[in-house]
Order: sequence, then C-alpha cells, then structure tokens
Amino acid sequence: MILAIESSCDDSAIAIIDRQSLEIVFEGKTSQNDAHKPFGGVVPELAARLHAENLPKLLEGAKPYFLRIKAIAVTNEPGLSVALAEGVVMAQALSLALNKPILPIHHIKGHLYSLFMRSKARFPLSAAMVSGGHTALIEAKDYGNFSQIAVSLDDALGEAFDKAAKMLNLDYPSGAALEKAARSGDENRFDFPLPLKGDPRLAFSFSGLKNSVRLAIEALESAGSLEAQTKADIAASFQKAAIAHLLDKTRRYAQKARPKQMGLIGGASANLILRDRFGALCREFDCEPLFAPLEYCGDNAAMIARAAIEAYDLGLFCDPAAIQIRSRAPFAPPAICI
Repeated sequence: MILAIESSCDDSAIAIIDRQSLEIVFEGKTSQNDAHKPFGGVVPELAARLHAENLPKLLEGAKPYFLRIKAIAVTNEPGLSVALAEGVVMAQALSLALNKPILPIHHIKGHLYSLFMRSKARFPLSAAMVSGGHTALIEAKDYGNFSQIAVSLDDALGEAFDKAAKMLNLDYPSGAALEKAARSGDENRFDFPLPLKGDPRLAFSFSGLKNSVRLAIEALESAGSLEAQTKADIAASFQKAAIAHLLDKTRRYAQKARPKQMGLIGGASANLILRDRFGALCREFDCEPLFAPLEYCGDNAAMIARAAIEAYDLGLFCDPAAIQIRSRAPFAPPAICI
C-alpha cells in the first residue's frame, strides 16, 4: 500500500491505495471553505496553519494500515508553497519514522491519473486541465513524459469563475455557486466577448471576459436593475463565454493533433455544462472523452496515491531531506501558434 498526502491549496487530504487492486482503503479529507469564506478566497498563511492542524487528525485514521505501507507519497509541486510545505514535512517525518521511501508527486500528474482511479492508465493521452490555479492543454506519452501545449496568459478558468461569482456577491465556494446560479439564467441575454477570438496563439485568457462582466454589473448597479434573475443571466452568459473560449482553443488543438483520447481534469471539470460540451467536442473528432469521477475532480489525496503507484513501479524515490517544493509547474512553455 502507498500512503499519499495532498496539501497544495486549501484541502487537507490523506489516502491509502492498494497497489494491486487500486482500491482506496483509507481516505480522509478536511475542507477549509468555512475558514476562507470571509475573505472571498484562499489565504495562503491561513491554509498552511489549518493544514498543520488537520493533517495530524486525518493521519490518526490511517494508523491501522502503517505496517502494510510500502511508501509515502506527497504533492510537492505546484501549489501554494506554504501549504505544500505542511504536507512535505509530514511526509518526511513519516518516511523517517516508518523507514519507508518517499515519492514526490506533481499535482497536475495527480489530476491526470484521476481519470484512471479504477483502471490501468492508457497513453498517449491529451487533457484539458481546468482549475482555480491552472488552465492548460497537456500531452502525456507516459508517466515521465508530460508537456504543456497551451497555458493561460492570465487567470485560470476556475479563478475567473470565482472572481465573477464574487462580483455577483454569490456564495462561497464561488465557482460552484456561479454554476448553480447559471442553471436558472438565460445564457444568451448578455453577449460577452469570446477571448482571443482570431488570435493565432494556442493559449487561454480570461481577464478580458472577467472585465466585461465587471462593466456589465457596474452599469446595472448604477441603473438599479441588478436583480436576482439578472445575476443568474450574467452567470449563465459568463459561463457560456468562458466554456466557449476553452473549447474554441481545444478544438484548434484537436484539429491538428487528432488525439485518440482526451481527458478533462481539475476542479472546474466538475462543471456539468463543461463536461457535456467537452464530450461533444471530443466526439466531433472521433476522440474518446475521459472524465474523472465527480468526487475526484477537486484536490484530493486519492489521485496523488494513484499517480504514486506509477512512480513506485518506476522507482522514482527521493531522499526525504532533498525533496523540493515548487509553487509553479516547471514544464510550462510560452503560448504557441497552431
């Protein structure tokens, strides 16, 4: 069995996976939503302090499996450095105390393996990564051969959802609140611009769209007509434009690369409208769409454990004292034309 720790942002999580059966034999997770809600977003220092409190509590539930653990896996990049440090320090302590090797796991690789929680991973694979911290198109030939084909020039998709929701004074967590509001809205009422329309770069950008939402909200507030239905219409129209932009650039990629299978990963991949339209896009190109189970779309330790099986089989162990923490993904090239 492999024990995995995830603390890249604001969710404290520990999971244990059976290497042969892929069964998650233990899983514990603590959300920090209530703590960050007053601030409208994640406060890194607060997240780190809560990880320091929550991770030891979660570890108590994993103790019955300690004698069967063969390795300790931990997210070490990318993420909030102060939050990552809490998980890494725990992993180092467990590695030394239990005399077990340590496996540093890239957070985005964890999300990619969330597509294969209960099955053997299949490569080559393309994927759209959509979360609060990342928006990217990824190609993977195997566990050790990943590349980012396109990244966002500014905000990530999930971040844009969160900021638009905050401007509309919706609940927290904001992205889910915006999706909920959009269900009762008219997505055609507001004609928000499609970002980077006609731009030859294979890249994403959500800052201009976010600004268009801000201007629309300010104009309606000045006119005293920002009612509940109008908020829902703005949410739906924003969601339509944001998803259309993501799929517009993904379509350009698919037209040239012609992947046989393409996954949708990351916290924002739980958006049901996005999942539906992404699946339709894949079918346009006779490409198999892959989705993570909804419970594993967000940050979780089970996906880190799943990726760690591949790292274990490849012998990618690390000296506990030498493990590095990186706040940014190291394989992000500049935007390219396609």
